[in-house]
Amino acid sequence: MAKKVLFALTSHNELGGTGRKTGFYVPEVAHPAAVFREAGYEIEYVSVKGGAAPQDGINPDDTVVAAFLGDTATARALATTPVAADLKAADYDVLYYAGGHGTMWDFPDATELATLAAEIYEAGGVVAAVCHGPAGLVNLKLSDGSYLVDGKQVSSFTDEEEAAVGLTGVVPFLLESTLADRGAKITKTANFAEHAVSDQRLVTGQNPASAAKVAELAVAALAAR
Repeated sequence: MAKKVLFALTSHNELGGTGRKTGFYVPEVAHPAAVFREAGYEIEYVSVKGGAAPQDGINPDDTVVAAFLGDTATARALATTPVAADLKAADYDVLYYAGGHGTMWDFPDATELATLAAEIYEAGGVVAAVCHGPAGLVNLKLSDGSYLVDGKQVSSFTDEEEAAVGLTGVVPFLLESTLADRGAKITKTANFAEHAVSDQRLVTGQNPASAAKVAELAVAALAAR
């Protein structure tokens, strides 16, 4: 039976009070999806509210993104995402929290999604997240009440990167600092450079450049269990 990865997507499309739109960062799904597909995985999607997930970060010159969005089955799946309550953890081997600034508003309190992720993890699966996707980890607790990130090496969009894009005062909290408050051992590199880390089946990456590497590490982590 083919292994299966579930990409978790934000449903939030407003970038605070800026008047700008946001959503899930498409390259952070398209590039890792290509890695998972090459590894023989089946791919599914879930979003916080279900239905069509708002998109952001589309570069028309990115051929991987173009192929991803141009695939009829993918386009249909992205337009009709289920909610976490409609899914069963036993059906998935990896849950991958995709980034995009929208995640900062709806991932932390997406309790059904966090429950699904915890169940996948505790059944021996992998939880992965990239860039702002680790917003889904800040309140994710295991069945013993501990935070999943507590004591583990974790990477995310850094406080310095948030300052560099001018959104420190727009996002509802600083992701790196909040993960550290939850007990995460923060690991990072220079702004916007590729960096990903795998620790006890939790795989995280710093920014969009790290998305494919997170998928590669997730595949390796699952194979090594």
